[in-house]
Order: sequence, then structure tokens, then C-alpha cells
Amino acid sequence: MSLAFEVIEKDIAGRLGRLRTRDKVLPTPALLPVINPHLQPVSPAEMKRLGAEGLITNSYIFSRSEEFRERTLSQGLHRVLSFDGLIMTDSGAFQLSVYGDIPVSNEEILRFQQAIGSDIIVPLDIPTPPDADRARAERELLTTMARLAEARSLCGEDAVVAGPVQGGIYPDLRERAGREVGEMGFCFCPIGAVVPLMESYRYTELVNVVMAAKRGIPPSSCVHLFGAGHPAMFALAVAMGCDVFDSAAYALYAREGRYLTPSGSATLADLSDLPCPCQVCRTHSAAELRQSEERERLLALHNLAVSLGEIARIRQAIRDGVLFELVDERCRSHPLLLDGYRTMLLFGSELERRDRVSKRRFFYRGRESCMRTEVIRYHALLERLCLPPRVVVSLDGQAREGFDMVLPFRPPFGPYPPELAETFPIGQSEVPRWDEEMVARGCQGIRVLRETHPECVIAVASPPDWHGIITREVPGIQVIP
Repeated sequence: MSLAFEVIEKDIAGRLGRLRTRDKVLPTPALLPVINPHLQPVSPAEMKRLGAEGLITNSYIFSRSEEFRERTLSQGLHRVLSFDGLIMTDSGAFQLSVYGDIPVSNEEILRFQQAIGSDIIVPLDIPTPPDADRARAERELLTTMARLAEARSLCGEDAVVAGPVQGGIYPDLRERAGREVGEMGFCFCPIGAVVPLMESYRYTELVNVVMAAKRGIPPSSCVHLFGAGHPAMFALAVAMGCDVFDSAAYALYAREGRYLTPSGSATLADLSDLPCPCQVCRTHSAAELRQSEERERLLALHNLAVSLGEIARIRQAIRDGVLFELVDERCRSHPLLLDGYRTMLLFGSELERRDRVSKRRFFYRGRESCMRTEVIRYHALLERLCLPPRVVVSLDGQAREGFDMVLPFRPPFGPYPPELAETFPIGQSEVPRWDEEMVARGCQGIRVLRETHPECVIAVASPPDWHGIITREVPGIQVIP
């Protein structure tokens, strides 16, 4: 297929990259605003001025439209929408999930997408709802995979065809689907049927689904999270390895009078000020926006500007190596989003294998920081240290008689040779006053050191305040004042 995905920089499992489809290049992470030709408050030209470099629209809607079908077939999708960037087309799977059936076959919608010049074509996959039982999820996954195989044979090598990953909320099915999609040669892999999880704030299940799918999808593939439209969760999704999003939320929220922010949403009726630097908010007061005849369009422009701004913020965070700090900040905007973040951290060993080695800083923000990939990696590296026969880990940094080496202690990492004091992560960690969580996590580093150096005598020198935590976390260790 005529698609290439180049990864330029990484942070956690997030990738800064370039998606190339024939003559189009899309920087990632990317947001594709959803276009509905019949109900569109923001034009593609306005979207482009706001920074949108790609769009997504529904080929099923175009195929059933008396107004647009023949025109799009004769002129092409890009000309009809007056947009020269990347345009992806969905197949009608959303309508399938809503109505149960639609009067079009997989072959028909694939051929229509090719005929109108879509840059990324999506087969008619079956979006299994989260509450479906396993038997239904397996049955619908088989149908989806058969339709993907049909798409591969129908569309030819020059077409860029997406390979949706389904499987309901069952991690093994999602992982299997991701692996099989990769084996079939799909390089653009949307994770589908997750909108109901996001709409009901089931972020823990969303994380389990995404991480399972990512485990199967080849690392070289570009991953699209279907229907992820709220900027508050973009950073979390990117941290798990999602590269592309699509959103109708900017327009749907505007229709309901809802005002998006990077950390949540507000009802326009409740706002006395507009806390945003976009053009709409700087040229209108809250009262003027409420009373404007163009309220829906202006609010949609604001919502889209906020969403695209968050994507730009995430790209910079990846480049700077501070994505963890951004994820932590965004996920504290809602308790269920925070649960999703904590669930993601349970996959720390998987994320560590994808994370970059060195970063600008490690900023301690509470117990979640103790589970970060940098801590996991540091503990794994402790076994490489060459130690003399008698070693003391000193929490106060002071030497003790009778020992050949003093290793200072830096929570949540643990003991470290003085020679590494200026290297990442020890030298670049911003750690406030020590607390029990970080000291306990640092003690795990002591335990790793003792387990991997059984030939050494290792003791801990500590102020009395920390004796209980040390003996609890490292049973049998000698603790000296």
C-alpha cells in the first residue's frame, strides 16, 4: 500500500511522526475534524486556517446524498470540500452501530471511496459495543476480518486502506485482532468501537482495550483512535501510542452550547469570562457570544481551536520529553480520567520498552510518579553496577566507617553511584520533600541491588524516621543510624 509512517521522536509510547499517503504528508499526533456536508458549522477552509492538516468524512453519507453523490463522483472529494490536505473517509460503521444495518455492502462502499479519491479508505467493519458478550464479539470480529481480507483483494496495492481493530472489551480479542491486521499488511490501524467507553467515562476499560490492541499491532503501524474527540484525554491516548484522532465533538458540543477547554468543558450559559486566547474569545465577551446569531459556528470555531491547540501542545511535549507531566496534569481534571491514568501506569513494563532513554526532567507529582517508566528502567539497570564487598546506602549522603562504598539515595529511584549524580534521571529529577510513597519506591531499588549482588554486604544508613519503611520494604536489611 502507498503509505509510510516515519517516527521522528518518542516519549512514553507516544510518537512524533509523519504519515505519508501518496502526495499527502500528515504530521502526527494529528486530529482529523469530522466533516458532515449537510450540517457543517466550520468550513474546511476555516479548519485549515486553524491548523487542521487532515479531515475525515463519512463516505456512506456522501453515497446516499442526492445533493453530493454524483457531484463527488465526477469532481472528486477534495474539490467538493475545497480542501487539498489529507482526507480520510469512514465507511458507515457508525451508522451501522446506531441503526443495526445499512443498505450498502462492504464492496460497494470500498469502491465508492476509491471512486471519490479518498486518501485513506476504511472497510465496513463491525463496531462491537462494549457491553456485548464474548460470543458476539468473536462472531463480529470474524466478520470484520473477512471484510478486511476482501478490502485487500479489491482495492489494489496503490490504495491506502485502514485495518480497523475490533474485539469489544476483551483484551485477548483486541490483541489478536491487532496482530492479524498487521499480518495482513495493514499499516494504518484504527482502534474502533471505543466511543461508548469515552461517553460513559469508562477510561479504565478504554486503557485496557488500547493497550491490548497496541500489544498486537506492529510498532511500525500508525494507530488511529476512532471517535476520540475531547482534548482532555488526547495526552493519555498519545502516551499509550495512539497517533491520529478524529472529532465531531467540536461541532456537537457547540450545538449544545458547551465550551471546550483542555481540561474539560463548561456550559456557555454559566461563563462570565472566556478563558481562552483564540480569536473568537478575544473578540467576544461571554455575553456577546451567548447572544450572537452565529453562536453555534463561533463556539465550534473555539472548540476546534482548543482541540488543535492541545494536539500542538502534545507534539511539543513529546519533543521536549515532558509528556508524562502533561498527562498527569490533564488526567487530574476528572477522577475517572485519573483512574485511567493509573491503569495505564500498571502497564509500565510494556511502556518502558517503548520510552526514550533520556529526557529533560523528571518532575515528581505524587504516587503516580513512582510508577513511571523512568523508575522501572532505573531499577532494571541497578544489576549492572559493579560493587565492592561492603556497601552502605546512605539516605543522608554521609559516609559510614567500615564500608568500601557509599551510595547516596534519591527517591523514588533509590541508591545511585555519585558518578551518576548529574545524569538522567538522577540529576534531572525535581523531587520535593520526601514522602512515604517515594521512599518506599526507592527502597525497591535497594531490594533489587541486594538481590542482584548476593556476594555483597549491603546496609542502609538512615535517620530514625525512615527505619520502619526500610525494614518493611527490604526485610532483613541492616539499618544503621
